[in-house]
Amino acid sequence: MSDQDNNTGKKPGFIRRVWTALWSPTSAWSLGTLLVGGFVAGILFWGSFHWALELTNTEKFCISCHSMERNFVEYQDTVHYNNHSGVRATCPDCHVPKEWQHKIKAKIMASKDVYHHLVGTINTEEKYQAHRLHMASLSWAKMKQSDSRECRNCHKFEYMDFTIQENRAAASHQTAIDEGKTCIDCHQGIAHKLPENYLDKYREVVDELAANGDIPLPEGKDVATAKSELRDHLSTN
Repeated sequence: MSDQDNNTGKKPGFIRRVWTALWSPTSAWSLGTLLVGGFVAGILFWGSFHWALELTNTEKFCISCHSMERNFVEYQDTVHYNNHSGVRATCPDCHVPKEWQHKIKAKIMASKDVYHHLVGTINTEEKYQAHRLHMASLSWAKMKQSDSRECRNCHKFEYMDFTIQENRAAASHQTAIDEGKTCIDCHQGIAHKLPENYLDKYREVVDELAANGDIPLPEGKDVATAKSELRDHLSTN
């Protein structure tokens, strides 16, 4: 390509040189074609990836595994499935974060569920019951660490009107605010049956998280104080 315009004999301007470089063919494709093609391919890839991601965020997908049917039956007997308001919280509402970075992490961590499904870790009632406490503790730890993030997609203290709540609920929620408690501290069995000795296991989970510094603490409180308050709270509920 000549550095001079064929008609005037002068060197083309910067914009024209860039345009010419973009659309002048190389040995196979012009740079502009490659850029446009890459852009379109990127859109198609991102759309496909997002479609597949959202497909796995449906209740139908969650219960497509035989091992999850037991969970679903339990969930159907809870207030999150049927209630006076007609609002239903499905599996992904409670188990899949909405924020992108947390959602991708949850998807990666969930890949182990596929492995356990394939090897039949909980493919019988006996196996399921034997692993129930361990599975529950993993969910408790996740929710405790995140300050019950998925619960707070729907339930927030600042949205609650304590004057129309039952006295016990209003008092408990006020205590939770005052002492920095989070939803899972009281509602471990809100959507699934509680395993035997669940309270001891939950205390163990909290102790381990506190020892590792993984619990978000209320301002001005140290780990020992928070652990002591939580243990007292659990023992009275």
